[in-house]
Amino acid sequence: MTATHLITGAGSGIGRLVAERLHARGDLLVLVARDDARAADLTAAFPGSIPIIADLASPEAIAPAVQDADVPASVDTLIHAAGVVELGAVGDLPLQAWTSQLTVNLVAPAELTRAVLPRLRAARGQVLFVNSGAGLNAHPGWAAYAASKHGLKALADALRGEEARHGVRVTTIYPGRTATPMQQKVHEQEGAEYDPTQWIDPESVATVVLAALDLPRDAVVSDLTVRPGPRS
Repeated sequence: MTATHLITGAGSGIGRLVAERLHARGDLLVLVARDDARAADLTAAFPGSIPIIADLASPEAIAPAVQDADVPASVDTLIHAAGVVELGAVGDLPLQAWTSQLTVNLVAPAELTRAVLPRLRAARGQVLFVNSGAGLNAHPGWAAYAASKHGLKALADALRGEEARHGVRVTTIYPGRTATPMQQKVHEQEGAEYDPTQWIDPESVATVVLAALDLPRDAVVSDLTVRPGPRS
């Protein structure tokens, strides 16, 4: 049976790979795009997909965008894979860096989830948050990003308890450093040389995501940490 998946962050990284795997199955994708140009790119890459044009930096536009899009009445999974990162010490980080990361990484997922919940309940579906190791531990220079990801964990934990009676499963995946464009940006901010072979292949994280989605209905993966494996 064809399933419907609503995905943020399908333009690159883990979200892109998850979208590719689900599209290859013949499932229907509903993809959030920040603007018309990105929507055109995504629908070209994933023929038959449905775009929702909404900039996650403007959460107030999310619910109207969902309402305006041709989203089916039943959505099997909502996958939050989008995110932004800006590193800096608490004493140096400007206000904009806090507000942008909290908005995109936390407030927008909460608002999109709220807007889509009736469709998820109709499907007895699943919400999956691609969080981060920073959602469990905060290190120097990572305060704002980690705060947004700790908040995302709180959102998932509360949602899991609230929606169990509706049959909606909630999963959080915490990948360690993964070889994505975001990780390359992180290395640039850290002033460090980037070697993608030292970090998790994003295909491995995509495999974990699909395993959580494909788990039989008698169980749920609530929280799962994925760390870089040993290197020879």
